[in-house]
Amino acid sequence: MSERLLPTDPASIGGHRLLARLGAGGMGVVYLGRTEAGSLAAVKVIQAEYADEPDFRARFRREVETARRVTSPWAVPVTGADPDADEPWLATAFVPGPSLEEAVARHGPLPTRSVRVLGRMLGAALREVHAAGLVHRDVKPANVLLAVDGPRLIDFGIARATDETAITSTDLVVGTPGFLSPEQAEARGAAVGPASDIFSLGCLLAYAASGRPPFGTGTADALLYRTVHDEPDLSGIEAGEDTEGVELLTLLRLCLAKDPADRPTAEQFGTVLLVEDSVPEGGRIDWLPEDVVRIIADRSAEMLALPDIEPTVADASAAEAPTEAEPTSPGRRRLLLASGAALLMAAGGTAAWAALRDEDDPGASTPRARRWAIGVQADLSGDRRTTGQAQERGARLAVEQFNSRGNKPFELTLKTADDGGSAGRAPAAAKKLIQDADVLAVLGPTSDEAATAVLGTYDEALLPLLSVSAGGLLLTSQEYRSFVHCRPSDAALSLPMSVYLMKQKETQRPGLLQDRTAQTYAQESAGVNSTMLRQLGRPAYPRVVPENTQDMGPVVADMLRAGIGSFIYAGYSQGAALVARELAAAGFDRPRFASQAVIDPAFLELAGDAAEGWLMTASFVDPSALPAAAAFTAAFRKRFGAAPGYYAAEAYDTVNLVLQELVKATKGGRPPGRKDLVGLLRKSRYKGITKEFSFKPEDGTFAGWGIFLHQVEGGRFRFLGDAPSEV
Repeated sequence: MSERLLPTDPASIGGHRLLARLGAGGMGVVYLGRTEAGSLAAVKVIQAEYADEPDFRARFRREVETARRVTSPWAVPVTGADPDADEPWLATAFVPGPSLEEAVARHGPLPTRSVRVLGRMLGAALREVHAAGLVHRDVKPANVLLAVDGPRLIDFGIARATDETAITSTDLVVGTPGFLSPEQAEARGAAVGPASDIFSLGCLLAYAASGRPPFGTGTADALLYRTVHDEPDLSGIEAGEDTEGVELLTLLRLCLAKDPADRPTAEQFGTVLLVEDSVPEGGRIDWLPEDVVRIIADRSAEMLALPDIEPTVADASAAEAPTEAEPTSPGRRRLLLASGAALLMAAGGTAAWAALRDEDDPGASTPRARRWAIGVQADLSGDRRTTGQAQERGARLAVEQFNSRGNKPFELTLKTADDGGSAGRAPAAAKKLIQDADVLAVLGPTSDEAATAVLGTYDEALLPLLSVSAGGLLLTSQEYRSFVHCRPSDAALSLPMSVYLMKQKETQRPGLLQDRTAQTYAQESAGVNSTMLRQLGRPAYPRVVPENTQDMGPVVADMLRAGIGSFIYAGYSQGAALVARELAAAGFDRPRFASQAVIDPAFLELAGDAAEGWLMTASFVDPSALPAAAAFTAAFRKRFGAAPGYYAAEAYDTVNLVLQELVKATKGGRPPGRKDLVGLLRKSRYKGITKEFSFKPEDGTFAGWGIFLHQVEGGRFRFLGDAPSEV
């Protein structure tokens, strides 16, 4: 539940002796603290770099004031705070039990009666929140802690008074996708009132009863779309023949009404809807399953036995004198010996992928000057090894060309970590690069799954992580301190499709098919196109097919009967091939669109002649067909004996972007540290051979265009150049 303190952690904050870490995020750390009187508290401390921002400090001050206005036995109380300290902090009563999210994830859905009682208690908490003139705006399972005498609603960080007007921005979505209301999803500003919390409470109770969110999982954009347009999935909640089950389903449907006016109030939870369920009294918790009760009891016992202070994590190499002028990063061990060259077999086993020796020979008689490094975390052996290997080669070429310069300020090397594209292997690969103090920045990972698994790890280390191929919106749904996204998101790739179609003389409705086999990838593409076309005055004719649909004939026939004049497919290459064959058989040869997941040899093979003419948007170029990349392509062929694959040129550009900032900031042969480099990269501009790079300094998201068109011609994908960006 808790982690040891690090050497960089303070010993005390605001009269609280710090005992352990409870969690850490991009903005700060939450500690377990003990007052002089012996009471335990959760102490939230904001990092100084954010405290220096007036707007951020004002938001934190508002969080403190808001939390103090709520007095309810089912809301965690504030016990102390100092929003004006150098590092602002907020202390609340410590609840030793698990969050509702953790309890359900570990032990499954709660029984019907448990969910009903939970709803009544949280309804009472929201009643007090709303009576204080506030809207919580982030009611979710992670913000409900289970204690010996009932739940506690926590985290008023984004709560607002109902009469405030600062949230009326039409493009600001506040809350947690999957547990927010339709009015939050559409950023309706002042329309986000108490009824919004009731919708979120309905989502929370549905999760508690079924073990999954009622609008599914996936990227933020997909969840927002489903929240507004789809009905909740309550299929895992059995009504049965008992009255309690029927009443729970009725309650959930009322809470999850799309129209805020149709939802009950928090007051009605205890006076009308759940009046027969009594709140536990006398500290009894027989409303919860035994396994959850056991967690709460065990953690309460741990707190009673807690020592005065948990030991801090000592640097394993602290006793060794540093060999460099720059101190070793706290808590990290310098790697003293280099590994030898790695040899990975390429696809088909007919050739070997030889990774060059990354480090100097440890057996050399004369030590060389220190060589700083660029890291590459990539899939070099899994399903996406072709992409990962292309990125590694592009990055290696950039480093080798840098080392060949006569006026370079230092030597560089490339260090790789193969994660196989797996979320399970990704953390170990990240740790390898993070613990190497010579690594200044890392390119990768290749896949969204691996990237999502390590973003927090790189963030904790403040090691710049530059993503070239991962593109899901989930990567940018949180505020990370060290992430730099070097490509448009998957959702952004859908924008040119709508723009392209609006430029055509065709006035018939576009057909839009979402293939649920592709899950969040398809949801993002379909959602963005649906919204864009509607805003441009040409709403699509949308259809959705279930996962693993093999017969696309009926849905294609239905769309053609509707008189569509163009076609957009949101999904993967196999489904696109099935659709292409149905459209070709019907003689449909008008514009047909998909995004970059369909730029796959499988599409050409499975669709055959039916693939001809299809257009795809992508975040990568074909360097062999790009005049600006001619010198790169020639150098790549000479170095590796093959044409560069997709993402090789983007990786080459990204490493050269890093080198640009390193050279500019190097002083006395010493490049900037990791933390400083993050800031430099986020503020940088770089004109590469593939596109112009620029970023939003506050979060590192890509701010350029960088979307390209490819089309199937003669049985191959032909690069067409920049995708249209203006209607």
